[in-house]
Amino acid sequence: MQDWAYGFQTSQAHTPLSVDNELMVSNLRYLTTKIILCGEIEFLVAEQLYNMGDAIDLIGDGGVMKKIVRRSKPDAIAPSESLPLVDVHYEGTLADTGEVFDTTHEDNSIFSFEIGTGSVIKAWDVALRTMKVGEVAVITCKPEYAYGSAGSPPDIPPEATLVFEVELVACRPRKGSSISSVSDERARLEKATEWDFHKTIGANIKQGAKEAKRNGSCF
Repeated sequence: MQDWAYGFQTSQAHTPLSVDNELMVSNLRYLTTKIILCGEIEFLVAEQLYNMGDAIDLIGDGGVMKKIVRRSKPDAIAPSESLPLVDVHYEGTLADTGEVFDTTHEDNSIFSFEIGTGSVIKAWDVALRTMKVGEVAVITCKPEYAYGSAGSPPDIPPEATLVFEVELVACRPRKGSSISSVSDERARLEKATEWDFHKTIGANIKQGAKEAKRNGSCF
């Protein structure tokens, strides 16, 4: 086990897991091969390496850092001008102490807000724009993008760096929008994808029939 761990560290030191899906699959296959010879601890380490990407600086000054914990499905929708209302689960902790100051997990509630209206801290407005439904990310917020020098007594002291684990549960249009719900938008996307699939299959069948006719064979 120690030999494997040492070999993993040296062989992977200059090849970190890529966020590209194909490379991630390739890396996971490599890890799986090694896991066959190892125990549960190594499996957990491999799983964490696969699921957690590198931290992304969303502003450019280190003020809002995002690290993906769980990726969304490829066809997941994201907040936009037509879908500005978001529903999230979250847990907020103080970076200095790790103390939880707010969470929706205790009562399994949903927190909803509209992006871009100033109803939440700046870091949230920035970070949620980059997420898709189903994604879970850890957002680290410097004080200037959170509650600043004032803090938010009694739970958040002045000049506090905050860490949020956020799950984007849904994004919705404003009331009265032409899109009635997220499910309607998802159904529209799925229908379009299905139509493209059937067109491709139909084209392949027609091509096969033409080739069969030219060759004098039955189709």
